[in-house]
Order: sequence, then C-alpha cells, then structure tokens
Amino acid sequence: MTKFIIAIATRLIPRHYLQHVSHFFLKIYSFFLRGNKFEDPINGIKYRKLLPYGRLISRKNAIAPDSMSLERHRLMWLFLKERTNFFKDKLKFLHIAPEYCFLNLFKNMTNLDYITGDLISPWADIKMDVHNIPFDENLFDVLICNHVLEHVDDDKKVMSELFRVMKPGGWGIFQVPINKNSKYTLEDKNITDPKKREELYWQSDHVRLYGLDYGDKLRSVGFIVTESNFVNEIENSLVERYALPKDEIIYFCEKK
Repeated sequence: MTKFIIAIATRLIPRHYLQHVSHFFLKIYSFFLRGNKFEDPINGIKYRKLLPYGRLISRKNAIAPDSMSLERHRLMWLFLKERTNFFKDKLKFLHIAPEYCFLNLFKNMTNLDYITGDLISPWADIKMDVHNIPFDENLFDVLICNHVLEHVDDDKKVMSELFRVMKPGGWGIFQVPINKNSKYTLEDKNITDPKKREELYWQSDHVRLYGLDYGDKLRSVGFIVTESNFVNEIENSLVERYALPKDEIIYFCEKK
C-alpha cells in the first residue's frame, strides 16, 4: 500500500510541494522504519528499510524519511565531503532548485554565503529564471543545479548562464537523468504530449533525455568537466548501507 500511495503521489504532485506536505508525516512514520540495515550519511539515522520512490519504475529503498534524501542526494553529500572544499573554505554558493534534504544543513554552515534560487520552489530566496540568472558574472565559488536542465527550454543558454556567474577557479555539480544506453541526447520540441514525453523522456515534464554526450554539452560552453565514477570508489558494503545509485556519474564542472 505504501508503495502504491507514493507512486500515485509522485505522479500527480510536483516534487517540491510533495516534500513540503509529506515531511511532517514521514518523520513520524520513520520511527516504525528504524533499524540497522540502512543508514542515511547525511544525518546518520539508521533504518531497517527505506521508502520506495519512482514514477515509471518504483525503486526500493530510495527515500530516507527523516532527511527525505534520495540515492543521488546521499551520493552527492559523500562526494562533497570527500572530493571538494565545500565544508572547509569560505564560499559564495548559489543553489538552484534547492533540495529539501540539504536546505537547513547548508544554511547553518558558517563557511557558506548561501543563496538559493528557483522559478517555482517555495524555499528559494530568489525567484529567477535560469535562462537569465540575475547575478553578475564571475560571482560564485560554487553552483549546484541538479535535475533542472531536463526541464528548461534552452539548455545551452542555461549552461552558459551557469558558466557566466561562476568565478574562475570555481566549480559546480549539474546532475540530470541520463540514458546510459544512448550516445546522444534525445530531444524533439514538437513532442508536447505529456504521455509521450513520459514514454520518451521518463517524466511528463521533461523536454529531453540526456545521453552520454551530456559531458560534451557542458564542455561546449567552457566548463572543464570531470565525469566522476565516485560511487565505484566506495566500498560495496557502504554503497548498500547508504543505498547509493550504483551507476551514477557525477558531473563535476570547473571554470579556469
């Protein structure tokens, strides 16, 4: 029943509103899921199981109910800790479409000058269109913009804007859904039917599905891109314990 309810809710309710409503109830429900098989590395809470999540295909053990992190969020948290200066240096940080699981943690980090922005998110400090980011060039040390580019009209324009506002020496993480069985991104602006988009792009509000050329698209606007298989450097026992995505490539983008 839980799996069915989550599948229907994720199909009908935008994710940012779903998180806002469900967090209170999931924190209560989480007490019934406590155990020692899984652990959320973001807050250290342990569970006997996690919650399923997904639209077309429901993934088992995906959501950690207290932080509401998904697999990719937990992996990114570990990457930030192990591979970046995110927790050490003074950084001016723009977080676009901020993920609920990170908001309060990032706000409380004294080394960050933390700004959030989005067009529709109720948690964003600044309402903005990523096609025209309302900041000066060379301003931010760090940008994070995950699972946004598959929604925008002109992804190259948005990538160029991310590059423009990043300082030389800065870095960013820009994750998207990727079909690893395709060399090239699938996109057709004539496809507007939500059902057809869900069939082709995995979600009805996606306007493209990236292929293995995604890194080259980021490079085309000036980024130096490292396609990191960081998850493969983590012990298998921890990949299972943290319920991490085993095939996720992290796109780490730098501006020289």
